[in-house]
Amino acid sequence: MTTVDQILEASRAPSTAASAPPTTMRAAVIKAPMTMEMREVALPLPRSNEVRVRLEGCGVCASNIPPWEGREWFKYPMFPGQLGHEAWGTVDAVGSDVIHIREGERVAILSEHAYAEYDVAREDQAVVLPDEIAGMPFPAEPLGCAMNIFARSGIRAGQSVAIIGIGFLGAILTRLAEQAGARVIAITRRPFALDVARSMGASHTIPMEDHWKIIEEVRQHTGGKFCDVVVEAVGKQWPLDLAAELTRERGRLVVAGYHQDGLRQCNMQLWNWRGIDVINAHERDPQVYLDGMNAAVKAVVEGKLDPTPLYTHRFPLERLDEALNMTRERPDGFMKALIMM
Repeated sequence: MTTVDQILEASRAPSTAASAPPTTMRAAVIKAPMTMEMREVALPLPRSNEVRVRLEGCGVCASNIPPWEGREWFKYPMFPGQLGHEAWGTVDAVGSDVIHIREGERVAILSEHAYAEYDVAREDQAVVLPDEIAGMPFPAEPLGCAMNIFARSGIRAGQSVAIIGIGFLGAILTRLAEQAGARVIAITRRPFALDVARSMGASHTIPMEDHWKIIEEVRQHTGGKFCDVVVEAVGKQWPLDLAAELTRERGRLVVAGYHQDGLRQCNMQLWNWRGIDVINAHERDPQVYLDGMNAAVKAVVEGKLDPTPLYTHRFPLERLDEALNMTRERPDGFMKALIMM
């Protein structure tokens, strides 16, 4: 079995001609917590059912932060390119059994090692990007997540919806809910994010500062009934507690935040008393991911969704560490970072 060290130490192939195809590529390697370096590693070869993609870029996901910070269950050094999973680019090689995707087509992919110049993915985990979005950065995986979460939320016209946490995901969900005819209350800590929520269609915005003041303000906005749907999009204990308080009787609490740092508590008495439905909106079925990614492509092509203003920061691959730190710190003015190859 190939080890991480064997990959990292793959020798450089000598250049034999100017037109010879590359045999190596640059990849970022997380050596240890908060430590990244660039390596020259062997170019991946697609298996029979895979495509290889010359990457244009890869989004930086908040789920990268715990492995970047370090947890006892992660192993270092990580594989070249590991943690990158929001990639898009142009197919430069296809396996012998690939039928529907051709070399030269622009695609977004589900992969795991996309902090590199190339990555591979199964044909059935790639979405062809149409000419209408040529040249547009397209991290389809997080866009697809937003589409799937919205579908699971059951948001309808006329409903009162609270979205807690206006990062990239919360901003997209605000737009989708507003377009569905819902009245959106956006709750977040950063003044910049409150401005983004208003630009995406939120009818009310509330700073995420005081727990009880937020509850009272939402009570007033909803005539004392609270919200039909509350989406928690932070992934922390307090927003989860707050989400339950803002959900009306027989309402729906949608967990969209990625809770990956341990156990959570819930006020089960409140959940029981109000009879709320709790939806864990995360998906693991690759086909559901693909369905969401295709839905995102359709929404952008039809002009229903424009995520480009949310790509606030762009970094070259060799500055991945800066992008990860900014995603971790989330300063005002930051929404999402892209690594551009």
